[in-house]
Amino acid sequence: MFSHNLIKTKTMTYFYYKTNSWSNSTPAITEETKNFWSHLSDKKNWRITQLPNGYYQTEYKDMVEDEWHDVTRRETIDSAESAIDGSIEHYTKRLDFIKGPKVVKTFK
Repeated sequence: MFSHNLIKTKTMTYFYYKTNSWSNSTPAITEETKNFWSHLSDKKNWRITQLPNGYYQTEYKDMVEDEWHDVTRRETIDSAESAIDGSIEHYTKRLDFIKGPKVVKTFK
């Protein structure tokens, strides 16, 4: 007799495999999404504003209109800039990932 937990584990493992494995085709990422990620990976499109409560808010500039969109709030300006740097790193990695698999180690 199978345990309910065993079935759950196999299902979750299969789900993880199906949602996180590289397929033989390029991921279906639109040009619009690529352009947005590229926009977010450029630090000149970010800013930090100080809010009335003393916190700092990170914002990115809209790609089309002259407006800013808030992303996170932090207690210090250093932590706000660190959050921006983390976002830039995140979107840069996404852009690298959509180029396809890359060799990270070879053996002889």
